[in-house]
Amino acid sequence: MRFIVLLITFLAIGSLLEWYTYSALSSRWDHWSPWLKHTTKITFFVLLGLGFISLIMLFVFGPYFSRAVLNFWFSFLLINFFTKFFFAFILLIDDIRRLSIFTQRKISGVPIENGISRSDFLVKTGLSLASVPLVGLSYGMLAGPYRYKVRNQKVKLDKLPKAFDGLKIVQISDIHSGSFYNSEAVERGVDLIMAQNADVIFFTGDIVNDRAEEMEPYMEIFSRLNAPLGVYSILGNHDYGDYVRWESDEAKENNNKKIRELHGELGWRLLLNEHLYLEKEGDKIGLIGVENWGKGFHQVGDLAKAYEGCEADVKLLLSHDPTHFDEVVKKEYPDIDIMFAGHTHGAQIGIETGGFKWSPIQLRYKKWAGLYEENGQYLYVNRGFGFLGYAGRLGIMPEITVMELTT
Repeated sequence: MRFIVLLITFLAIGSLLEWYTYSALSSRWDHWSPWLKHTTKITFFVLLGLGFISLIMLFVFGPYFSRAVLNFWFSFLLINFFTKFFFAFILLIDDIRRLSIFTQRKISGVPIENGISRSDFLVKTGLSLASVPLVGLSYGMLAGPYRYKVRNQKVKLDKLPKAFDGLKIVQISDIHSGSFYNSEAVERGVDLIMAQNADVIFFTGDIVNDRAEEMEPYMEIFSRLNAPLGVYSILGNHDYGDYVRWESDEAKENNNKKIRELHGELGWRLLLNEHLYLEKEGDKIGLIGVENWGKGFHQVGDLAKAYEGCEADVKLLLSHDPTHFDEVVKKEYPDIDIMFAGHTHGAQIGIETGGFKWSPIQLRYKKWAGLYEENGQYLYVNRGFGFLGYAGRLGIMPEITVMELTT
């Protein structure tokens, strides 16, 4: 019932947006040059058609298609919606202008014979603004999904054992293998990871979107990941199969079991609410890994169990969801030095330039990308290796983190 109400609401809003946009355009395009008129008409109806087909594909035929295919249809829906939403924003300014003029004339008694026409300038301004999401989101689908970016970060830890001074950690997160459609591009990403010559590699969850079988075409590629001190991994919220409908509880449990087995087949050490030690030249640091724990998400991570008995001067934590840091880690475990997380993807859309960064995801997550420090504790949020939903990346590129620990 909740799904039906949500769908009806979405359709009602979408229909109103389409009507509002069309009424504004049709009132002005007969005054434009033939080129602008026909280009605007074709663009409007192509976007409308893509949006309509996307709704059918997502809500009617969704169960019959892979997530990779559905990502594209969802992306077309986003492009149609945001293009017309940006245009409607300017239309609203124009309608406020028209209402103001209408009210003034009514009060002053000035006759209003033929109504108050729309401003050609504002409608064209709306078209210009609408081109930003149209061009931007389309470009992000073409050029962004596999444009891997290496981000280097140094963190100084006073208690770091001498043998680990200069330790190079590579972190990746959120592979979402079910969304990939270009294995050669993924392989280039793995090549880039290996080119960093890491001492140890961390993977912080969401190896698939839903099903273990999504990883099968990429097992050989990701099994190439290795490092002198090993590859360590944890589960993310998507690794529990909670976002699809299963034919039985047994089928879901079998899928969960297969996902856990994938890590071992790749040669990765999966940490399930437990800890171990990285050892080098007689020194050691603690590595703690928990199952998913997120505010408003799947919460099976048991940090108390994983932490118990961990005796090391430096402790590193792998936990998928960054909300775990504020909600639990910094309150109850002040001696955990660094937490490595992912989950947010940086929304896959945003702006990063110089020291400035912005993404709509920060409306939901206070800590959403990069390094954060509070009272000597650090959180690093990786922007994700893969993608989900929107089949692209715009401004927030897929990330390979290289963190060097120093004394």
